[in-house]
Amino acid sequence: MQYRNSLLCLALLLGLSDSAHALRCGHSLVDLGERKLEVLDKCGEPDTVDQHIETRTQQNGITVGSIYPNENLGIGVDQQRYISVQVVVDEWLYDFGHKRFRQLLRFENGVLTDISELERVH
Repeated sequence: MQYRNSLLCLALLLGLSDSAHALRCGHSLVDLGERKLEVLDKCGEPDTVDQHIETRTQQNGITVGSIYPNENLGIGVDQQRYISVQVVVDEWLYDFGHKRFRQLLRFENGVLTDISELERVH
């Protein structure tokens, strides 16, 4: 019996997490990885939209020179190069009313990457 109660408590705690992998809009389910147009079709226009660009640094491994010592092209070392990548971030806020938590959807380059549950507004 105690094991069963523990599982119930764990399920409740998981259900109250700040970040979700899916969102229900009417009869449709929105999942991570969907594009903005798919979310618009399922949920309609968001209440607010914010867009900004983030610059991130990524590591690229490249080989410089030749691996053959007789060629006069270099010494054949692997070097780590860092490149800056710009990511377009859209944040959409949906307020489904006072009976449901507000939902913040984060898109990176048009793809849904995060769904966060926010507090209710009274």
